Amino acid sequence: MILYEYPFNERIRTYLRLEHLFLRLAELMGRASPLDHHYALTTIFEVMDVGARADLKSDVLKDLDKQKQTLNGYRGNPAISEAVLDKVIAQLDGCFTALNALTGKAGQSLTENDWLMSIRSRVGIPGGTCEFDLPAYYAWQHRSAESRQQDLQRWASTLAPLAESIHLLLKMLRDSGAPQKVMAIGGQFQQNLPQGRTFQLLRLALEPELQVIPEISGNRLMVSIRLMRHDADDRLHACGQDTAFELTLCS
Repeated sequence: MILYEYPFNERIRTYLRLEHLFLRLAELMGRASPLDHHYALTTIFEVMDVGARADLKSDVLKDLDKQKQTLNGYRGNPAISEAVLDKVIAQLDGCFTALNALTGKAGQSLTENDWLMSIRSRVGIPGGTCEFDLPAYYAWQHRSAESRQQDLQRWASTLAPLAESIHLLLKMLRDSGAPQKVMAIGGQFQQNLPQGRTFQLLRLALEPELQVIPEISGNRLMVSIRLMRHDADDRLHACGQDTAFELTLCS
């Protein structure tokens, strides 16, 4: 299944972007090629750019605390395992403490590293990290893979509390939804959302064999999905066939 996700607010949109970057960073750091490590470093810079929002850290801390308060409300419920509840609350507490201990915005400590900032200032320039522009960076890329990985791990460790918090919050959000089988009639699907309930994330799963691409739009009142096909002319065209897919609304 191909899984598409659509955020209903800017906060979740930022969380998803950060998760995407953290997953890419982890994969690139695990490889040995200097080129992979170059893109791992540029990914760290992208995380810093996304995390530059002044209210990001406070938003994550508020969400961690909100989830903790919600879970504490389940204590004494015979249908809920106290051991599992304690484990998840401990995870929330751990993320809250680690993130709260960080000073400033995501990766702020890295901005004090002049060598890294010299690379960051040239990454956005096409071909700006050539050896004649940044000879020290070129020399670093010729170190052993183990040495480069140790450096990347050290730099990425400053972002780890944010990465763990985002991962936990998105996991809990995704787990809050129940998937349902629906049908797009003639390639179109609309659904009114229940009043009095605020959804934060839509998840849509499609079979790869269908070769269709969803165009999703939504607000607090309804969601609309139009299925498209990527044809030989490299353009998207509307799919007019009835198509089944799996839809999950998470709050």
